[in-house]
Parts: sequence; C-alpha cells; structure tokens
Amino acid sequence: MSPRRLPTFLLVALVGAAALAGCGSDGDTSGNDPGSGATGGAPADGAFPVTIEHALGEATIEEAPERVVTWGPSNQDAVLALGVTPVAMPFFDYGGDDEGVLPWVREALGDADLPELLPNAAGEEIPYEAIAEAQPDVILAVYSGLTQEEYDTLSAIAPTVAYPDAPWSTPWQEQTTIIGRALGREDEAERLVGDTEQYLATRTEEYPELAGATFAYGTEDGGQLALYTSDDVRVRLLADLGMTPAPYVDEHAEGDGVYYYVSPELAGDVESDVFVAWFNDQAAADAFAADPAYAQIPAVAAGAFAPIAGEDYVSASSAPTVLSIPWMLDDYLPQLADAVAASAASAGSTASATGE
Repeated sequence: MSPRRLPTFLLVALVGAAALAGCGSDGDTSGNDPGSGATGGAPADGAFPVTIEHALGEATIEEAPERVVTWGPSNQDAVLALGVTPVAMPFFDYGGDDEGVLPWVREALGDADLPELLPNAAGEEIPYEAIAEAQPDVILAVYSGLTQEEYDTLSAIAPTVAYPDAPWSTPWQEQTTIIGRALGREDEAERLVGDTEQYLATRTEEYPELAGATFAYGTEDGGQLALYTSDDVRVRLLADLGMTPAPYVDEHAEGDGVYYYVSPELAGDVESDVFVAWFNDQAAADAFAADPAYAQIPAVAAGAFAPIAGEDYVSASSAPTVLSIPWMLDDYLPQLADAVAASAASAGSTASATGE
C-alpha cells in the first residue's frame, strides 16, 4: 500500500464520510448506462409504512423519506440512481475529486446542488452530530461496517437500515433493492438491477475467455498479502463476469471476515489462473510484481497479473454499484481478458516444454 494507510477504508471497503444539511430531492442523475438516468417520479402508492429487518435490528419508515443520509462507501449510488439526491453523503478523500466527489457520483448528481461535506473523511468515526444536524428521515448504511453501538446511536437520530447479513458483504444487487424498499421505489430498483445484470451479460459476451477462469484477489498490506474471500463484493463482481474464485482462497480463509492474511513466504501457494490486486497507483503495482515474495505467486510469475491501479478505479471496482460498474467496465474487462490470455499462453508453453 502507499504511505497513506487505509486499513478499514480499503481492506474491507472504501469508506468516506460526508453530509449535507440541505434538502433531499428527486432529480436528473445522468450518468453511465444502464443506471445513468435516475428513475425520478414519486414513491409507489402503498409503499409506506415499511419495516426493513437487518443484521443489527429493524427500521420502520413511516412515510416516504424526503431527507436521506447515506453512510458507507456506496449507498449514495443507489439513492442517486433511483432519482433522489441525499441530504448527506460521504466525502471521498480516496478516489474523489478536489471536492471529495467520486466521478460517477459527480455525473449522477448532474445539476443538483453538491452536498456540504462532513468532517472525518477517513470514516473511522461516525460524525453523529453532523448527521443529526442534517435532520434525516432515514439513514442508509446497507453496505457498511456499522457496529451495534454505532447502529443504536444512529437509530436514535432516525430509522437506520444496516446490512442484511454481515459487515462489508452486501452485494450491489441487494444494496440496490434494499435501498429501493426504503425509498418506496422497489420496482424501480428491481429494474435497475435487471438492467445492470443484462448490461454485464452483454459486455462479457465480448470476452468469452473469462468464463470459468479462476482468480485470486488481494492486496499488499503492511508487508503481508491480504486475500479476499468469496463473500467480498469485489470478488462477487468478478464472479458476475463469469470468472471463478480459486479454491485456494476459501479453503485457507481464517475467521469470519471478508479477507485474511497470507505470509509473503507462502505466496507461492496461491494457485489461480489470474491474480487480481488493487493499488493506489501504477508504481505500487510495479513494485508488488517485482517483489521476490509476490513474484512467486504462480499467476504473477506467468504474467497473468491484473493490477487495479489508481484511486478512482480502485474505488469503482472495490465497492461496485449500478453507477460505478458501467463507469469502470471498459477498462476492467480487457485487462482481465489479457491476464487470462497470458495464463493460457503460459500453460501452453509449460505443456510444450514437458512434452504433454
């Protein structure tokens, strides 16, 4: 990792913190297909009151929320794609522009007023006071790492919707549909998910070599190799593209988290067709590949290495949403296909050399 160490922020998500004390509103959120156009319109008749159960409790939303606060790295994307401008949304020091706004979020905001940003961009502590000052009707943290104590504090401010199962593990499809329920736009959310899945299917048809290729997904953290399990959302996105998590990864997983550490001297045991890893910049990716410990990873040694370099690109692929997926897919797919081709070429050379 770079000297700016972001252990919570990027090992389990890409978390920022920001908010606005203005008013939420329906608006034009012209972004990338398929979630480029916010659906707009009004909440469905009979959608409220609604009670949403989740891992930390339940949230009852009595009427259509007009003041929406999001907490976590990606919840604002679904809100914007559904035609609502939050009154509070994260500031992103990592991957954001000079104002702390991610590029696909900037596109989705269109002409809407930019939220005023909360302090504490690193996301290690929740700015409860600033969130309360935004006077939210609902707080959405469907993809987040909220603790029970944090959830209880937020719930005292407004109904709060946390993750359905475990921290940092809600896939983009479920993020979208849960947020759609909370906003009274469940049908529109289902359409967004369907459109995005169809978009993924259409695009991946251009790269049939991805189907079935195994992969491991990791990063370097503090001198150790971190590997993400199949519960992690970035791993699930690659599975959505037709690739298969390498058996090694889940077989050696430790604990209940979405990632675990492998000692560098054991990196050569991480078998997969392709090795994917994220880095703050290309220099860090090059240094990783040149490090003797990580160069022994079979896929890296074969040239089947697909580094994700650059803060905005890392943000888009590490917390995928209906907005960020189309934004980064044009770069992501060819990169993965090149790595699969390198793996196949290496396997072919080995077979020729051994006479198989």
